[in-house]
Amino acid sequence: MVPEPDPLLLTVAAAFAVLNGVNDGGTLLTLSLKVGGVRLLTALGVLAAFVALAPALLGTAVASTLAGRLVAFDGPQGQRAVLLAVVAAVLVSSVLARRGLPTSLTLALVGGLTGAGLGAGLAVSWPVVGGVLATAAVAPMLGGALAFGLSRLALRVRAPAGSARFLARAHRLSLLVQALAYGANDGQKMLAVAAVGAGLATDPVPRDPVLLVAAVLLFALGAALGLRRYSRTVGGVIPVRPPNAVIGQVAASVAVLASAGLGAPVSMTQAVSGGLVGTGVSEGHRRVRWQVALQIGTAWVVTLPLALLVGLLVAAGAAAIAGAA
Repeated sequence: MVPEPDPLLLTVAAAFAVLNGVNDGGTLLTLSLKVGGVRLLTALGVLAAFVALAPALLGTAVASTLAGRLVAFDGPQGQRAVLLAVVAAVLVSSVLARRGLPTSLTLALVGGLTGAGLGAGLAVSWPVVGGVLATAAVAPMLGGALAFGLSRLALRVRAPAGSARFLARAHRLSLLVQALAYGANDGQKMLAVAAVGAGLATDPVPRDPVLLVAAVLLFALGAALGLRRYSRTVGGVIPVRPPNAVIGQVAASVAVLASAGLGAPVSMTQAVSGGLVGTGVSEGHRRVRWQVALQIGTAWVVTLPLALLVGLLVAAGAAAIAGAA
């Protein structure tokens, strides 16, 4: 049975899109500002536009994984479970961030969806959950390995005449690739929550133009707000110079696009962190602030299981209250 649109879940989906802009957009654009060559409003417009364009161009496999392949979110019960999953994800992310652990809303949402599905008695696909976990672990390492290789290759290549201009052009290209990767993968968590809230079919998630445009506008609003704070999550893992930022962006984008091809949601910001570690190590291990890298790694380990537990407890408690009533 296809459920009717849920106004409360749609409202939460709108707030979730703004929060994604603050968390993801603000962080990614802050890194771009370290390179220069692109105006801030241009970078914001490109990143926001690809939130809509990438699903239309490359499909919605990641959104479909979140909205229906991890857990069968069927009917009004499924909508309530998604609502509780979003609450659990935001709660866990906020608590960990306040404790200095830079976490991922994407991993938290995967854990929250799985836990809420269990608590609500819905069917959970453990092979899909396992595949998502494996991909989420591999993507930052792949980004790091690619960045290491690209950095070593760059050291062997003589800088062309007008290298500053060349770097600015490379940054424009890396920004486009990063925006495409974000829209094809990490950014689709907004579309997944909105699709369930709107009562649309979730396998696959439709490329509904209204949802895509709404996601763009709300994400852009959040990203503009997120720029008001400096992000230490990504930029703090190494002292970032313009070549590091460009190489880190490109390497992370390749890893995230590959994950999108598998329909596996991964964190763009964490993949960029892995890319920055890779390019930093290529210049000597002392370039990496290993304490910050350890904090990021700890967040990867604890975010999903903690969100799963919170989602499970919240959904089970809500089910018990509904049964008693």
